[in-house]
Amino acid sequence: MSVIQVTGGVPLRGEVRVTGAKNSVLKLMAAAILAPGRTTITRVPEILDVTIMSELLRRLGCTVEHDIEAETVTIDVPVEIEHRADYDLVRQMRASICVLGPLVTRMGAADVAMPGGDAIGSRGLDFHVQGLRKLGATVESDHGYIVAQAPNGLHGASVYLDFPSVGATETVLMAAVLAKGVTVIDNAAREPEIVDICEMLIKMGANISGVGTSTLEITGVESLSPVTHATVPDRIVAGTWAVAAVMTQGDVFIRDAVGAHMDLPLSKLSDAGADIEIAFDGIRVSMDRRPTAVDVVTLPYPGFPTDLQPQFIAMNAIADGVAMVTENLFEARFRFVQELARLGASVRTDGHHALIKGVEKLSSAPVEATDIRAGAGLVLAGLVADGTTMVHGVDHIDRGYCHFVPQLQSLGAIISR
Repeated sequence: MSVIQVTGGVPLRGEVRVTGAKNSVLKLMAAAILAPGRTTITRVPEILDVTIMSELLRRLGCTVEHDIEAETVTIDVPVEIEHRADYDLVRQMRASICVLGPLVTRMGAADVAMPGGDAIGSRGLDFHVQGLRKLGATVESDHGYIVAQAPNGLHGASVYLDFPSVGATETVLMAAVLAKGVTVIDNAAREPEIVDICEMLIKMGANISGVGTSTLEITGVESLSPVTHATVPDRIVAGTWAVAAVMTQGDVFIRDAVGAHMDLPLSKLSDAGADIEIAFDGIRVSMDRRPTAVDVVTLPYPGFPTDLQPQFIAMNAIADGVAMVTENLFEARFRFVQELARLGASVRTDGHHALIKGVEKLSSAPVEATDIRAGAGLVLAGLVADGTTMVHGVDHIDRGYCHFVPQLQSLGAIISR
């Protein structure tokens, strides 16, 4: 297994580029199933999850070409495709559940294994199932698979989500675009990645209104056409680089980051003492002193993203003062703080709250990543620790970050794999 070795004490300086969002590109690849023909997705990050999704689509009968240098994935979708997503792939990546909606609306059936992925807590599929049932599908659990059937097609319906789940919004949205009649999704997720998939579906010929709001109205169409679409830039990766600049008291320009997608995290970094400059082609983050501790409460967008919570805990661990971080989305995400404590961080957890008392310096130690963002947070902590920190479990990082180590090296970090 690979290990990342990082030696602390160097301010990060220079420019780093953000590619397409992991949390969007996988869903865009799934949406390609909806239109027979050749769909091309650009600005695709070179991450493990794209490889897994490519193989999943191949097993469904699609031809998938991933051009790493051109940052494109081309998906040739036949008229007739398979409808079973096997456990050996789905267990590696929760996002593979996103093929459920497209398969049941296009093929009238879907057998998708219960998903796996990061060890950050339970994420039930109740909202997905309830939404598809409202649209007329029968949905059952059978031997570890979700089996959905709609042999006569789906129909429009009013779907209210008790929680603005990104995954459930995507499942119902992609199922509704080919359903008969009008579907209204109330309390829909509003993340930039949801907007991205809506924009691609509209290009394909879908009829969707209310994009970017909590109410989506979809009028079903007979068929969709393949398109070329650029993935929205990854706001979580951009946020990770921004936190790294603040923690190391550096100066980093994050090219292609979209400031409007990161209002709250950037505001928190400003409160911590950072200088933030938003340009048309990216964001510059600079810091000339030890950060001030900042409180964080994770909430659905436009609230603070849970995927930046570990990075902000790492920043608060070396900040001046005491901060409270409240996690409202994933109950197991604080597993990360046990590893951070091995580096000398002072963190106490109680339920979904973490109290962090900043220390002037962390000390190196071997640590283990338990999920994508925890891995990033531990590497960031290593950037400001005395000595050399060894981060194990870096295959998690590969699932969400493109060229993570080389990009940090380009900013001056003493880091190797």
